[in-house]
Amino acid sequence: MTLTDMVIELDQDEPGELARVAHALSDAGINVAAATALGAGQRAELHVLVPHPEAVRHALAVVHSISVTREREVVVVQCDDHPGELADLTGKIAAAGVNLDLVYVATGSRIVFGSDDLDGLRAALEGAAIA
Repeated sequence: MTLTDMVIELDQDEPGELARVAHALSDAGINVAAATALGAGQRAELHVLVPHPEAVRHALAVVHSISVTREREVVVVQCDDHPGELADLTGKIAAAGVNLDLVYVATGSRIVFGSDDLDGLRAALEGAAIA
């Protein structure tokens, strides 16, 4: 299954902004497989991992001050939850000469990897349980 990392720009980094996005997605029946938020100062970025990006764009179109600023396909790996798993996976990626520009953890013991070289990333993780 192809999963998409979507970056949602939150114009105001204040209490309730994440809840507003979460409610919009929930009300539209969208299941978020992973999320991570980064913010400093007046703005924040929310990354969400979803299987159907068009549904997210539609749901957020209703909330006028929230928009998707970037989206891209990522590689998601099912992994064991034990020490060394991230080190093993990133070691394979490094040995293949693939640069990562995004990593975060998803529900169900999965790790999300982003790179400009998706083919190289998939090849480096051959044998891993790519979700």
